Amino acid sequence: MGSLDSSSLITGLAHVNLTVPAGTLEQANEFYGTTMGLTPRAVPQLQKGTLAWFDIGSSGQQVHVAFGAPSDFEKRSSRHPCFRLASPEALLQLRQRIWEHFVRGGEAAPTEADKPGDVNSGEPPLYDFFAYLLSSRAGEKTKKGITYPCIQEYAVKLTNAAGLCEKGSQGVEYPQRFFARDYAGNRLEFSL
Repeated sequence: MGSLDSSSLITGLAHVNLTVPAGTLEQANEFYGTTMGLTPRAVPQLQKGTLAWFDIGSSGQQVHVAFGAPSDFEKRSSRHPCFRLASPEALLQLRQRIWEHFVRGGEAAPTEADKPGDVNSGEPPLYDFFAYLLSSRAGEKTKKGITYPCIQEYAVKLTNAAGLCEKGSQGVEYPQRFFARDYAGNRLEFSL
């Protein structure tokens, strides 16, 4: 075979695949379609009811959502896609929409969301411990074992106040950004 310029081999990402618990495509449509504003796309006929596809603007790139194995959701991961937004205003608007869905709660609500005006969260290592303690005392857990937003917000405040929350990288090399976790626990980053 002839020599190819390496810059012509890969030209972009076609899609990123995120896994969710079986039977939760309705929540995927609410979170990725309604809250994030991605455009739902038809899936192959034989895969209806097992996946959801969403267009990322007119870029040709997509988010694919598929059912994962129960073991996929046992441990939180720092792996994540990073979505680029067009402007600081768009970043703030999306952050606000995701935060409002987090506070409103519901089956499709994000399990974590950075509050507008706060520093991005990165990975709070003791967050789950505080959230568990608070939610078990208050008896406020969803059927998935996720704490309700008011308890989550309090847990984040507690970890921040105790100085136990990693803030993520904040150097000048990183543009303005924020983080969230969807209803299935997938970590998502949003950036300029």
